[in-house]
Amino acid sequence: MVMEYVSGGELFDYIVKKGKLTEGEARPFFQQIISGVDYCHRHMVVHRDLKPENLLLDDASHVKIADFGLSNIMKDGELLKTSCGSPNYAAPEVVSGELYAGPEVDIWSCGVILYALLTGTLPFDDDNVQVLFKKIRSGIFPIPEYLNTSVVDLLQRMLTVDPVRRATIKEIREHEWFKVNLPDYLFPKTGEEGTNIVDLDAIQEVCEKFGVTDAEVQEALLLNDPHDQLVIAYHLIIDNKRIWNEARKVEIADFFSASSPPHSAFLAMTKSSPIRPHPEKMPTLKDLSVTLDPIDTHNLTNSSSNNANTTHQHLSHSQKSLGSTTGNSGSGAASLKKAKWHLGIRSQSKPQDIMNEVFKAMKELGMEWKFCNNSMYSVRSRRKVSNTDRYVKLGLQLYQVDHRSYLLDFRNLNAKIDGHHPMLSAETGVLGDDTEMENLEPNRSINWELGDNDNSMICSAEEPVSEVMEFFEMAASLIRTLAPDSASKTNATATSGASA
Repeated sequence: MVMEYVSGGELFDYIVKKGKLTEGEARPFFQQIISGVDYCHRHMVVHRDLKPENLLLDDASHVKIADFGLSNIMKDGELLKTSCGSPNYAAPEVVSGELYAGPEVDIWSCGVILYALLTGTLPFDDDNVQVLFKKIRSGIFPIPEYLNTSVVDLLQRMLTVDPVRRATIKEIREHEWFKVNLPDYLFPKTGEEGTNIVDLDAIQEVCEKFGVTDAEVQEALLLNDPHDQLVIAYHLIIDNKRIWNEARKVEIADFFSASSPPHSAFLAMTKSSPIRPHPEKMPTLKDLSVTLDPIDTHNLTNSSSNNANTTHQHLSHSQKSLGSTTGNSGSGAASLKKAKWHLGIRSQSKPQDIMNEVFKAMKELGMEWKFCNNSMYSVRSRRKVSNTDRYVKLGLQLYQVDHRSYLLDFRNLNAKIDGHHPMLSAETGVLGDDTEMENLEPNRSINWELGDNDNSMICSAEEPVSEVMEFFEMAASLIRTLAPDSASKTNATATSGASA
């Protein structure tokens, strides 16, 4: 599915940046989410993986539902049984492996999202998956005192364990908390949707785009097959025109209003903030912060002692970034100065493209290399030290962090400890030297855990300091060639690594 570009990032990033939202801030987001989910359900589509990471924002804080990879078509008289989605947002019937119709599981996920918007935490969370599932099946979750009774009532109705008693879209739309300042265009009147009058301009546009005749489009509309591409295109055009007309009405009303709100108030802080990492992109490690990829340079993970004291729950099972960020929002600048750096480069490019760039960079630097176990993703390289007969050896390994992110790890091959080469990145300390990327499982929030045997930055006491520095210089030169924007950070990286 190809969607239009949205520049505001994920709703998750917005929550991480701002922490818990006020009801006035959260309500417009939630209203748009319910409108989009209602649209999907009316067209017989159940999403099944609704979460803040799959909700995108444009520059005007409009919500776009994305990632329909786990969605399915609902059919009359048929039930679904696939247990899928993110555990923290999954409904009780999903985690229990029971049959379900479809809409009710999306309603549950929307309830979890609303709770996250208002509190900055999750209603159900635990490091142990089985305990997490038990909490979800119980339907018992903490209710902060600062939430008013109206929104608490809505949350309790949406997070009802019995799917038959759970709130429906219709009941949510009629709820008093939801109806406050509800834009008309989100839920057009039934009379406007059910009219039999066809839009000739829309038909003409369909004809131009598909190269068909008016008669073919009208025949498709009469048959009303929801999966016919002409019918889908026609209704998309109608919907876009309706939304545009409603937006124009709002703009005109705001123009004549004495005090209209700013157009992009919701994203005033988001525009200037860096993109924060997806909560399922990185495992939680002690004292680990970022790699050299500029996109992640502001991702700060508190130490284990700080994580133990935080009062927030986590928006992600595998990463505790939201809980620690919202709990320490006032000390963000101070934490930034204490960030540690680790050798490594992150990328969301294709693995073959990443390695091709690596090979080009090594060739440019005059390095020699060979594959390990016939895998292009595990490479041993070397470069001759000028005016000597010695070589500086460097190991490169590309690891898959999650379904769309990869980490290029650097290893010092000059010295050995107990017959093994030391690992110079905490992220890969539990993986073997020659582990191939395709044999690694993507990072999954339900079972990704790394051991405490963190061998980061291990160096032999007998190893000459010059060899360590030569390794850092070789790695730094390769990093500068691969990521010029990170060149200014290389010295800080080497210094932090040497002191570790």
